[in-house]
Amino acid sequence: MHEMSLAASVREIVEDTARAHGAGQVRVVRLRIGALAAVEPDALRFCFDVVMKGSLAESARLEIETVPGSGWCWDCERAVTLGSADAPCPACGGHRLHVTGGTEMRVHELDLGVTQESETCA
Repeated sequence: MHEMSLAASVREIVEDTARAHGAGQVRVVRLRIGALAAVEPDALRFCFDVVMKGSLAESARLEIETVPGSGWCWDCERAVTLGSADAPCPACGGHRLHVTGGTEMRVHELDLGVTQESETCA
């Protein structure tokens, strides 16, 4: 399950960012995950809860935004939305597709408990 190593990397990013901003806690962690990133959101949520124990984000809420997959079809010469990397072109049914987006996973935003008004880091 590679979601455990992904959650560990998220913890490192979250803790480094929180410390750099003088935060004593992290309230919300917002991730953007591409639909083609091969990340299972439910597994990542479970791993996030396990990995964040004892960290500044131990009680943080995890929010996940899914970014759609996108590609370029060489057969019909169109930019298309992709549900999976091995799916045919939704416009023409062709299979000569170049994936152009939706493979990323990144920490998009943190809600930090810096003061009474939380600070948001993007």
